[in-house]
Amino acid sequence: MKFKKIKSLGLVVGLGLSAILAGCGSSDSNSANSSKNEKINLAYVEWDTEVASTNVIGKVLEDMGYDVTLTPLDNAIMWEAVSKGEADGMVAGWLPNTHAAQYAKYKDSLEDLGTNLKGAKVGLVVPAYMDVDSISDLKKEANSTITGIEPGAGVVAATEKALKNYDNLTSWNVKTSSSGAMTVALSKAIKDKKDIIVTGWSPHWMFQKYDLKYLDDPKEIYGKEESIHTFARKDLKKDSPEAYKVLDQFHWSTKDMEQVMLDIADGKDPEEAAEDWIKDNQDKVDSWTKDAVKK
Repeated sequence: MKFKKIKSLGLVVGLGLSAILAGCGSSDSNSANSSKNEKINLAYVEWDTEVASTNVIGKVLEDMGYDVTLTPLDNAIMWEAVSKGEADGMVAGWLPNTHAAQYAKYKDSLEDLGTNLKGAKVGLVVPAYMDVDSISDLKKEANSTITGIEPGAGVVAATEKALKNYDNLTSWNVKTSSSGAMTVALSKAIKDKKDIIVTGWSPHWMFQKYDLKYLDDPKEIYGKEESIHTFARKDLKKDSPEAYKVLDQFHWSTKDMEQVMLDIADGKDPEEAAEDWIKDNQDKVDSWTKDAVKK
């Protein structure tokens, strides 16, 4: 069985979201009470971290007998979809800093199931060969340009704030693109041994593949250590208690996530990478599915 993977809905707004996601979630009472092929719709942002974690937890739920749909959305729309019950859950909430605005807006209309990964971090990242160690020491490296990811991403918003708060960055700019385009630019710069500054985060496969470092952030614009949280729509526990329990018990390490991400970056299909990781880590998967066997 293969996941249903909806075409990216990053630009969906307004009522269009409800129309497209109708029937994909499990808020419908008939599907919620079904003993087989019960539908679960997981929303996620197409960042390497969230592609890895969503495919893994989606595969675990599929192996339990769920009809799983993975729906890629723009970050803000992902939060909105879960809060409105148009998606059942997501494992992609970065707190307390990166998604602070979205959490403040939607926290009362969804359920926080807690941390699924500790030790996450965001900030400005450079190749280790660059002779700079702090944001405050930047001058005109990389043509005074920071290579970002999607507009509206938390790390991009923090970088825009950094440009206003660090006196040495007032003439700098952030070139937004996508997480994929950012890593391509990073790879090319490292191959040519050129300067590049990117909006980075960890866990990420690029830290396994390249020798990189975070720039010190004396003003703490990017905050300190973060955690990635799992969120569920209201009433998921009542409608799909087994799926809710798996989401609630899901947790893994940065090493686990980076292995899946690296496999995907090296060419594996995300679902195949998830399957391989599950086969090699069945003890961890068993801890997520404990007492959650579908009847």
